[in-house]
Amino acid sequence: MAAHYESKHGLVALPPEQLYMGFTDMRNLTQNIPAKYRDSVEADYDTIKATVQGFTIAVKVTERRPYSLIRIEDDDAPFHFCISAFFEPAEGGTEFFLVADADLNLMMKALLGGKIKEAMDKIVDGLVAVSRGERPEGFPSDLG
Repeated sequence: MAAHYESKHGLVALPPEQLYMGFTDMRNLTQNIPAKYRDSVEADYDTIKATVQGFTIAVKVTERRPYSLIRIEDDDAPFHFCISAFFEPAEGGTEFFLVADADLNLMMKALLGGKIKEAMDKIVDGLVAVSRGERPEGFPSDLG
């Protein structure tokens, strides 16, 4: 069963080109992982793979449209999913939001549905806060 989720939209105080470049290389997404988890994450330009509690999940970039879109998809996960990051020029920076589509059965949709949307909204809120020089709400103290 296809499930569709869209995050809130946030104004990130960076130009689209700068924000996009931070997402285009998957290695950039590993920079703030706490030290105790670093050994369980592998990344290269196109892929990122993490193993947590014996469960491995990997994603790969399947589309890059410079300064406007990056799309990642599962790479051999228990269910198919796709996450798209959108970067739209706006006054004062970039309107940023995420869209996720996943093939979830009814139980998985009930268990994960609200958490997926919540996680995507937290990513947007965090980017907005960091771009303004603020520490995101709930930001772990052992990062950075």
